[in-house]
Amino acid sequence: MSEHRCFVYGDNINTDLIFAGKYTYTLRTPEEIASHALEDLDPTFAQTVQQGDVIVAGRNWGSGSSREQGVTSLKWSGVNIIIAESFSGLYFRNCINQGVHPIVCAGLSEKVKRGDTIRIEGGYIIHDGEYYAIPPLSPSVQAILDAGGLAPMLAKRFANE
Repeated sequence: MSEHRCFVYGDNINTDLIFAGKYTYTLRTPEEIASHALEDLDPTFAQTVQQGDVIVAGRNWGSGSSREQGVTSLKWSGVNIIIAESFSGLYFRNCINQGVHPIVCAGLSEKVKRGDTIRIEGGYIIHDGEYYAIPPLSPSVQAILDAGGLAPMLAKRFANE
């Protein structure tokens, strides 16, 4: 069982709102990138997020460009789970590749408020006594997440050969 504090956002949050394109080629370190996560949408996010916090969002989270910083800025801020009504396909895949668990969950974003706590246990998200099923991932996708992302999984695999 794990408990997570929630940051809640609406529909159609694109990658420019998650990590502004103007920083793409100027910021290099994880700390620099994390310090600008969500700054145009939520200027307090980078200063208040803590390890283990989660994003809960509406439909179409991560639409827009395919920049990896849209995921890594959140990961390096301490967010390892993003729950949304739906994701952009590229963003969903970038989450998996970076070791951030994307969870598609209908109805949660309408009920949870910023600062609420959710529990994740036994394949369910639990909020205010309501249970929301977490869709299972394929074994190959789960293996990537368990390894912390695609690069760590491949590095481990090739180191053992």
